[in-house]
Amino acid sequence: MSQTDNRCRLVLVVPDIADIAERTKVLGDALRGGDVASVIVPQYGLDDQTFQKHAEALVPLIQNAGAAALLAGDTRVAGRAKADGLHIEGNAEALAEAMEKFSPKLIVGGGNANDRHHALEVGEARPDYIFFGKVEGDIKPEAHPKNLALAEWWASMIEIPCIVMGGTDPESALAVAETGAEFVALRLAVFGDAAQAASVVANVNALLDEKAPRFED
Repeated sequence: MSQTDNRCRLVLVVPDIADIAERTKVLGDALRGGDVASVIVPQYGLDDQTFQKHAEALVPLIQNAGAAALLAGDTRVAGRAKADGLHIEGNAEALAEAMEKFSPKLIVGGGNANDRHHALEVGEARPDYIFFGKVEGDIKPEAHPKNLALAEWWASMIEIPCIVMGGTDPESALAVAETGAEFVALRLAVFGDAAQAASVVANVNALLDEKAPRFED
C-alpha cells in the first residue's frame, strides 16, 4: 500500500466521451490502477440533461473507489447527482459566489488563476483548493511552465491546497510534485490510450511514491 498522505496525489480529469457506458468503463479501469484523490467531471459540450445522466453514472463509481467526485459545469447537477463538490472554471468572483452558496456542504475549488494577482483574489474566497491551468490544458507533454511557477510560489506561501494541470506525458506528474503542489491533475496522460489507463495510474503512483518530495507534518 503506498503512503500517499504526505506527498502529491493524483487527480483525474474525465475525458470528453459522449457514450456514457464507454466513459464509465474507461474511468472505472483507471480507478482500479491505484490511489486517486479526486476526479473532475467536466461538462464539455453536453446539455444539462445529458450531463446529469453522465454524472449519475460516474459519481457513484468515483466515490466507490474512495475518491471525491467534483463536477465542473451546471451546479444544480452536483446536488442531484450527490457529488462531493464543484470545480468552478470561472474567475474569483464566480468561485466566491459558489463558496457562499455551497460551502461547507460541498467541496468548492477551482478559480482559473493565471497569474499571482488572480491567484490571491481566488485565495481571498478561501476555497478548498485552487487550480492552476485549465482542465483541457494538457496540450503538450509537459505541464505549462507558468503553472509550475505559480504552484511553487503558492505552495511556499499559502496553506490552501493547489491542483496543477499536468501534461500529456504521465511523467509530467513528477515536475508538478517537485513544486510542492498537493495534487497533479492528469487527463490525456491517463486516458489517451484507454487500454493503458490502469497501468498509467499505477505507474504515476509508483513514480510519486519513489521520487515526489514529502510534505512536513
